[in-house]
Amino acid sequence: MIATVVWGTGNVGRAAIRAVEAHPALELAAVLVHDPDKVGKDAGALAGVGDLGVTATDDVEAVLAASPRAIVYAASGDIRFDDALADIVRAIRSGAIVVTPALYPLYDQRNAPPELRDPVLAAITDGGGSLFVSGVDPGWGNDVLPLLISGLGTDVDVIRCQEIFDYSTYEQPDSVRYLVGMGQPMDYDPPMLMTGVPSMVWGGQVRLIARGLGVEVDELRETLHRRPLEETVSTRTMGEFEKGTQGAVRFEVQGIVDGEPRIVIEHVTRIHPACAPDWPTPPSGDGAHRVIIEGRPRIEVSVEASDEGENRSAGGNATAVGRLVGAIDWLADAKPGLYDALDVPLRPAAGKLGRRRS
Repeated sequence: MIATVVWGTGNVGRAAIRAVEAHPALELAAVLVHDPDKVGKDAGALAGVGDLGVTATDDVEAVLAASPRAIVYAASGDIRFDDALADIVRAIRSGAIVVTPALYPLYDQRNAPPELRDPVLAAITDGGGSLFVSGVDPGWGNDVLPLLISGLGTDVDVIRCQEIFDYSTYEQPDSVRYLVGMGQPMDYDPPMLMTGVPSMVWGGQVRLIARGLGVEVDELRETLHRRPLEETVSTRTMGEFEKGTQGAVRFEVQGIVDGEPRIVIEHVTRIHPACAPDWPTPPSGDGAHRVIIEGRPRIEVSVEASDEGENRSAGGNATAVGRLVGAIDWLADAKPGLYDALDVPLRPAAGKLGRRRS
């Protein structure tokens, strides 16, 4: 059994505890929390399952001193990137395999800036650990899934990956309101939508698809459209969003190949379904990830996942966690290193069918 730590118990961490506990090759060794109110609580209670006999702690030093074989780093890196990178480097240097969705620039690790990549490589050399960074979008929704589906085509003209979501289901109010700008005046400049930022976050996914297809991306281009709310709306998890404030966003990161946008990652996000009804919508419910292969034949695949009371955002988080936690035993058999989605196979859920440990 591979001793595995879950670091963080928010949206991703809750799913990570459940995934580690369910994996036949892993053993939940410790859970690290930041909130003092969570210290001393059973990990199962924090994850919404029965008691697991593992008590949450905030003592990072003691947990790393116990030399866990693997760590699922589930703490957010959205608004604390430097702290997240420092935590992850520290964990790798302790000799641990680290899997995480927190560091967007390292999704495409080969093209990551040296100031981010070099500390990780140094930690791998010093400690013998490994790092695999992935998620859902960015993540499997725009790397392994579109590449897999593209193999069904006779002719492939354009690969389009879409995330279509109602962001009122995404339980990170600061990210939704301030990073993405939902509910802010239309003259507010959301940090996530500033020129160049979408390419920083999703450009690596475009390059991963291109690498998988054996083509070169000439450049990345961005498009952006925003819509105001026509009426004040009330949401279950984040309160009111006022009329006239930003209610929907649609942007693309386009990979230009031979002068044409051939690889496109598109986001269509709303705070309420009434906003921008003419834009793409999910087949059902509050959200979906979709891959469209324009060519012959035309192929369209939508993935809808739900968890924690039919919540689509929680479902997306759970699939990201499944990809990461499912890679740990493969990484344990591989050489220490810095890996990406084209290195690490997505494998069947061997040993899990019909089997629940809690």
